[in-house]
Amino acid sequence: MRIQNHPILGEAPQPDTYIYFDGKQIPAVTGEPVAAALLAAGVHTFRHTAKTGQPRGIFCGIGRCNDCKMIVDGVPNTRTCVTPVREGMEVRTQYGLGEEETAHD
Repeated sequence: MRIQNHPILGEAPQPDTYIYFDGKQIPAVTGEPVAAALLAAGVHTFRHTAKTGQPRGIFCGIGRCNDCKMIVDGVPNTRTCVTPVREGMEVRTQYGLGEEETAHD
């Protein structure tokens, strides 16, 4: 869900492109954080921890913690809260340290 009309910021920009999350097409606004596009599409789990496999999602939203790390365009451990959307990005849920990208295909 996206805020459509903010009382101070006004109308929100409408999605103008797509990214691909685990193979599924997700609408996004060019330049918004990848995490914002995923949250707007209802995605709340971004990665699973290496030690216990616990799910993690957005936490700090400013690139300081590790909870929003995902595999973006084949690069593991990408902080999605500070990575801007580009058309056609491939975003994948990260399991563990993201070294074995094909382990959960």
